[in-house]
Amino acid sequence: MTDSPDELICSSKGCSQPAQHRVEWNNPKIHTPDRRKTWLACSEHESTLRGFLDARGFYRETLPVGA
Repeated sequence: MTDSPDELICSSKGCSQPAQHRVEWNNPKIHTPDRRKTWLACSEHESTLRGFLDARGFYRETLPVGA
């Protein structure tokens, strides 16, 4: 659990670790090319979330939280 409501938490199902990465994506069938959606990821789950999105052609880039 988090002590601070402002702490950013990993988006991976069941994970409660602080996020270190922003996994940026969009669905080209419904979003304009410049639109970005964001999933937050801890270091352990960044590659899993990125892989899920990349397999569907949605992945755009990973940036550090706060960038």
